[in-house]
Amino acid sequence: MKWIFLLIAGLFEISWAVGLKLSHGFTQIIPSVITVICMILSFYFLALSLKNLPLGTAYAIWTGIGTLGTVIFGIILFKEPVTVMRLICIGFILSGITGLKLLTN
Repeated sequence: MKWIFLLIAGLFEISWAVGLKLSHGFTQIIPSVITVICMILSFYFLALSLKNLPLGTAYAIWTGIGTLGTVIFGIILFKEPVTVMRLICIGFILSGITGLKLLTN
């Protein structure tokens, strides 16, 4: 269950990061409200996962999930560039997340 909480926290982190972009600096009310709710839920589920996971591992995986997700959504929704170097860097992040997960009980 500890990993499920961390995954949920990461998904909410992606949601609030995308929402932050869509809120245009908190000038759009609905995206702003959704962003704040997602932030709260992201921190809540991260806190739940920290009951059973090491801090460094949980935080690195949480931010890694958020990073991967926001890059993917940036490419899909906001037409951000896809370059070989970006894809290689994303691969490094993914391998780091996988390694931390495999090395933690």
